[in-house]
This record gives sequence, structure tokens and C-alpha cells, in this order.
Amino acid sequence: MTPTIVATVLIGGILTGCVYALMALGLSVIFGVIRVVNFAHGEMMAVAMYAAVFLFAAFGLDPLHALPLVAAGLFAFGYALQRRLVEPFVRRPEHEQFILLLAVGVILTNGALILFGPEARGIMTDYAFDSYAVGDIIIDKTKTIAAIAAIIAAAGLLGFFRFARTGKAIRACADNLIGAEVIGLDVKRLYTLTFAVGTACVGVAGTLLAMIIEVTPALGPELTLLAFVIVIVGGLGSMPGAIFGGVLIGVSEALAGLLIVPSMKSMLSFALLIVILVLRPEGLLGRRPS
Repeated sequence: MTPTIVATVLIGGILTGCVYALMALGLSVIFGVIRVVNFAHGEMMAVAMYAAVFLFAAFGLDPLHALPLVAAGLFAFGYALQRRLVEPFVRRPEHEQFILLLAVGVILTNGALILFGPEARGIMTDYAFDSYAVGDIIIDKTKTIAAIAAIIAAAGLLGFFRFARTGKAIRACADNLIGAEVIGLDVKRLYTLTFAVGTACVGVAGTLLAMIIEVTPALGPELTLLAFVIVIVGGLGSMPGAIFGGVLIGVSEALAGLLIVPSMKSMLSFALLIVILVLRPEGLLGRRPS
């Protein structure tokens, strides 16, 4: 094992971690505002991956060109899901929310199994095997493109919440729900927009991840678990924590694949999760309870 190999693996882990971070941002946004944990998060991402694969296979549409379509489709799906199904459960006990969204995830997983079958499906672009050489370090072109797109999407999301009027109103709901209602904000509408925006993030992340790995129906629950690991490590409800946690988990998986075996890459991530829960239960960038 040489320093060049380690550097190559680390860079690959960071690039993949950027996509993970965007996935976790969607989950963190929904929980941070609505206080509903989306247990169908990974399944929605798998749906986005299948959509990207379908658009590529049927129309030859590059995943980068399919991004707006998939994001718009997932936005509409999230909007309808929140408006018609999740909204009545927002103020219900957590276990009822859990069962509802778990049922949504099961439906999405089995729907994908019926439509696409159990076999793995992927996207083979013209640049799938291209790479960049920086000295002796080889950087995968596909991962680089996916990471750049994920960074742009994450920056756009952060800018929306910081500068857009609607984004500021959503932040007001998250910070002080009663105050937001007193000043006349349409909280239900803002909650619906938040869920739709978080789902659109999943759409973008899923399209980008489809460039890197193949998708199967069983991948959805795995991605849900991975998203929870990331947001808990970074700090549940913290957007910077989701970004930092995504990159950290991406690196940990890459190192585990190098130092142990690729099939055990999740082991190091869960070990890291246990350490964080013991030493800092609120997450690395989460707020300590007052």
C-alpha cells in the first residue's frame, strides 16, 4: 500500500461523500423543519435512481441532463405525499409517523421490484471509464462530475434557505412555530414545500448516485439506514452536520474498503456511529440540549 493509493482512495471517498451529503441534507431539512423522520428516504432515492436509469435506457438522456426532470418529479411526489398523507400525521405520536413512512418505503421497494425485477441496473455513460491524472493520483471522472453537481445543488439549497423569502419563512417555522403562526405564515403550505424540497434533494442525489453504483430494489432500505447514520453522526437537523457527516462516511467507507474488504465497508461507518453516540450523542455539529 503506497501513499498514492491511499490518496486516490481518500479522494474517491470524498467525492462519493459529497453525494451522500446531498442525500442526508434532504433528510435533515425535513426533520429540522417538520420534525418528521422520513423512514422512506432511501426508497425515494432508489426511485430517483431508477428514473435516471430509465431515462438513460429509453431516451439516451445523460444523468446530468435528466437531473431537472427527476428532481421535478420527486418534488411533485414529495409535495403530494406531504399534502395528502403525511400532513395529518405531523402532530401524531412518533410511532404512528414511523409506521406510515415505513409503509410508504415498503410500497416503493416492492413497486420497484415488480416494475424492474431484482437484477441490478446501472448507467454506462461515454465517460464512465475516464479519469483525471494529478501526478500519480488517478481521480475518477464520473465521481468528480457527480460531486461537483452535488456541491452546486447543496449550495443552491443553502442559498434558498438563507436568501429566498420562502426559505426564510421556512426557517422561521423551524425556529419558532408558534411565532410563525402568530405573524400569519401559512405553516401547512411551508411544511409541504419543505417536504417537497427535501424529496427533490433526494431526486438529485439519486440521479448522481446512479452514475456511480448500480441500483436494485433492496438498495432503498440500505440508503435509508446510511442516511440516518450520516445525519446522526453530523447532528440530526443540522444542515452543516449533514454535509460534514456525508463526507466523513464516504471517506470511512473508502478506507474500510482499502484496509479491510469492500464487503465490510459499512462496519467502520457503524463503528464511527457508536463512538459518536457515546462521546457526543447530539452529533459532531449538533446542538447540545439546553
